Amino acid sequence: MSSKIKNITSYECLDSRGFPTVSATITLENGAQGTAMVPSGASTGEHEACELRDGDAKRFKGKGVKNAVDNVISKILPAVKGKDCLEQTEIDTAMLELDATENKTNLGANAILAVSLANAHAAANFSNKPLFQYLGGEKANLLPVPLVNVINGGSHAENSLDFQEFMLVPHMETSFAENIRAACEIFHTLKKILIGKGLGVGIGDEGGFAPDIGSSEDAILTLLDAISDAGYEPGKDISIALDVAASEFYNAETNKYVLSKSTKEELSAADLVNFYADWVKKYPLVSIEDGLDENDWDGWKQMTESIGKDVQLVGDDLFVTNTKRLQTGIDTKTANSILLKVNQIGSLTETLSTVNLAQSNNYTTVMSHRSGETEDTTIADLAVATSAGQIKTGSVCRSERTAKYNRLLWIESVLGSNAKIKNPFA
Repeated sequence: MSSKIKNITSYECLDSRGFPTVSATITLENGAQGTAMVPSGASTGEHEACELRDGDAKRFKGKGVKNAVDNVISKILPAVKGKDCLEQTEIDTAMLELDATENKTNLGANAILAVSLANAHAAANFSNKPLFQYLGGEKANLLPVPLVNVINGGSHAENSLDFQEFMLVPHMETSFAENIRAACEIFHTLKKILIGKGLGVGIGDEGGFAPDIGSSEDAILTLLDAISDAGYEPGKDISIALDVAASEFYNAETNKYVLSKSTKEELSAADLVNFYADWVKKYPLVSIEDGLDENDWDGWKQMTESIGKDVQLVGDDLFVTNTKRLQTGIDTKTANSILLKVNQIGSLTETLSTVNLAQSNNYTTVMSHRSGETEDTTIADLAVATSAGQIKTGSVCRSERTAKYNRLLWIESVLGSNAKIKNPFA
């Protein structure tokens, strides 16, 4: 039976913040199907691919995606109909050529990505393989260490924390299941501690608690208490990671980082680097994401030279899953890790190219969700298929987050004794 694309359907579905996003389903000539839903970010880098929104204030406050959906049906379908779904690069290239812009402003990265990922799912179903094995082959067996966001701040929460994410990193080399169990136990212990301090336990966009805690350092100390109280050893079993999202509080006119949610203090890049260096010495901090602004290449270079040997420095807004920006980082020896978000670049083929470039240059790789998610679990399979080694997909509550963890638990159970896990910070 033929693996050629017969039809594509698409519609507006909802993300976890109640805004629309694009869903697409590809049907092959043999009847096999594949469906994907595209995530959406709140803290977005200015160099990301274009997320096409309608701008009609009467619908979803201007965030409708009817035009992107229409592009799938009226423009992309005619361009890829009859193509073999097993030729992922050919299909993605056809869409990129049809769009013909640097940042996918014509069709929208959300339209292109929905079809790109749906095609991969259709191809996997046609091949009677789970997606992680279809993309990664029979040797795809490395489960990722999860970076679990349990305290939210920045643009993800209405509190006094300038830094966006405080994450648990369970890196025991037993199994993914044991690591995520530890994260769950610490999460519930953390809730009790916050309640005991009279702090709120409402949750932010990614499922972490959003307490109006005193300071970022108080958040770190509270996490350390939760780890210990849950019966784990900080640094040995569980470490801590940050997503600072520094671009969110950077003032380009003054070249200062303004802690506007807390002390109102204005810091230089050097001040922030010294701040991080002090924390790396004091606490079991293994990863800092977006510690400086996305355009502050000089500051990033300084940060890498100062603490890059001691801690993982992850470029998210800095690299936006883009091979050109990553190559600049490689050439200038800036950062040592990259966050991978499929909707930052807009197609599976480009995402895989970025992964390959990073790994071939000894950058660690972290597969990532967005703050606006759906129940789509594609990134869980991608983390295993690419041997990313790490995954960010939020807290251990909210079903759009736990869906990815549950998929990884399923993958680990399918792999059985062949499943592997490795501490990337050892």
